[in-house]
Amino acid sequence: MEARQLAERICAQLKAAGHQAYLVGGCVRDILLGREPADFDVATDATPNRVQELFPESLAVGAQFGVIVVTDGDAQVEVATFRSDIGYSDGRHPDRVEYATSAKEDVQRRDFTINALLLDPATGEVLDYVGGRKDLEAGIIRAIGEAAARFQEDKLRMVRAVRFAARFRYAIEGRTFAAIARLAPEICQVSAERIRDELTKLLTEGAARRGFELLDESRLLPELLPEISQMKGVEQPPQFHPEGDVWTHTLLMLEQLPAGASPTLAWGVLLHDVGKPPTFTPPAGPNGRIRFDEHVEVGTRMAEEIARRLRFSNDDTDQIAALVANHLRFKDVAQMRPATLKRFVRLPKFEEHLELHRLDCLSSHRNLESYEYVRCFLAETPPEQVRPPRLITGDDLMALGFKPGPSFKEILTAVEEAQLNGTILTREDALAMVRESFHPSGD
Repeated sequence: MEARQLAERICAQLKAAGHQAYLVGGCVRDILLGREPADFDVATDATPNRVQELFPESLAVGAQFGVIVVTDGDAQVEVATFRSDIGYSDGRHPDRVEYATSAKEDVQRRDFTINALLLDPATGEVLDYVGGRKDLEAGIIRAIGEAAARFQEDKLRMVRAVRFAARFRYAIEGRTFAAIARLAPEICQVSAERIRDELTKLLTEGAARRGFELLDESRLLPELLPEISQMKGVEQPPQFHPEGDVWTHTLLMLEQLPAGASPTLAWGVLLHDVGKPPTFTPPAGPNGRIRFDEHVEVGTRMAEEIARRLRFSNDDTDQIAALVANHLRFKDVAQMRPATLKRFVRLPKFEEHLELHRLDCLSSHRNLESYEYVRCFLAETPPEQVRPPRLITGDDLMALGFKPGPSFKEILTAVEEAQLNGTILTREDALAMVRESFHPSGD
């Protein structure tokens, strides 16, 4: 069953049992905008215990906050009891919850007016107690009630305001924006995991450039990612970067990230030049130029530190760091030996490296020769030549009289190098090469 069908069935079943029940939140907003909602939520006056009675297969994942998850196959819908939230000592969860009897009272605790609309799926009637429809039509992100109070309840709402404004191409209402700018230093109270997930959504919803411009304008950027904020005003050699400073270059790349972009690619794009500000060296002499010596090595370390600070998984951290570490290697592809090029294109998720390079070129000198060179190589080179089976193994080396040890790796690597370069083709070639170039006695 699809989530929408499940949500509508839940509403019908709750109403049949004598309760109020509405679709609520982002799903109503998206329906009114003609978008496909990512998930569905239901608001009701039924208590969590009553919801569980009516839906025995439900999960009490947030029962202390009045939230029950109802599932059917792969579909799941959160069902929340009308409530008022009292106190937010930890800046995220209410200290206690008081159940309410009306939807009007319930929506006052929500974040933004466009996310506080209710829809009766049976009649199509929309209930709007906070002016959400008007703000939807006007393209405005407005906090419900007093903006500062909403942000004190959950500091992450400040970043969510930016993300919604970017995603929908809306403006942030003046008092809401002023409250974000004033409270920006408090965003660091939010857990690293929640910040990471919100920033990843911002990067991958198709409006990354606008999102980061708004983070900068709202004073959130230096609090969240000071390393990115420091890119502003860092000039680059005009012959390679006619577009301007490192910040402008990064924004141009972010602008080209489509909705649904890979999260690691998006973070790689954001961080690929993070090592430039700390390695900036002004021109020396009349014919000198701006330099960023070792910015790749410095940037790789910084990217790893940022990924660990934001609690990325080890795999994602490794991929983001690899994207930064390898982004300049494309300039040398035409001069690489066959073995070096084959190993390069064998990097995990190489398609992300290639796409980052393409975006990098299009956002600077616009020379795509290296990009096309690699594309042609991949198209014309059979996969079995890029990743050929091993010609010999350690067992073969032992049969030749070599003792297991550090030399095994050296010998097998040398054999693979020759194989990738095309200087040996068969097992017999490999054995002959070992006999001629290595000696068991020297092990």
